[in-house]
Amino acid sequence: MRRRLLPRPLLSFSVFVVWALITNAASLALLALGALLALVIPRLTAPFWPQPPRLVRPLSALRFLAVFAFDIVTANWRVARQVVGPLHRLSPAFVEVPLDLRDPFVATLLASVVSLTPGTVAIDVDRHDWILLVHALDAPDPRALIDEIKERYEQPLREIFAC
Repeated sequence: MRRRLLPRPLLSFSVFVVWALITNAASLALLALGALLALVIPRLTAPFWPQPPRLVRPLSALRFLAVFAFDIVTANWRVARQVVGPLHRLSPAFVEVPLDLRDPFVATLLASVVSLTPGTVAIDVDRHDWILLVHALDAPDPRALIDEIKERYEQPLREIFAC
């Protein structure tokens, strides 16, 4: 019963909070309308939300998050040096990363991780051929970039979600 009423509790809570903030809800009627929206919107949008795979290895997920946070910090530093330095030394490239995973949710998560790491942007996830198209600010060796993405991000995600 509770799952039918609140299929996505966090989304419902977020809708209610955002509604209260943007309307400056000082009246009971505005709060009631926000509560109604918080119940209706998640139910209307339910068909668009994919079911995420089950997290199988939470400790691996924590290790992955630590590696990812470290990579963000070091990539920020590296990109800052590259942009301030001589631009003619940069080797921008589009790189096709063949994916071993076959879960659309995890592939999208991988693309998000790649995009959040400075210096790289995921352009497309081809779910027919399972290829992640990445643009790199500096990729003098595209094979090394492919290996890095597969080893540092794809393999741990496959392990975390048992894909």
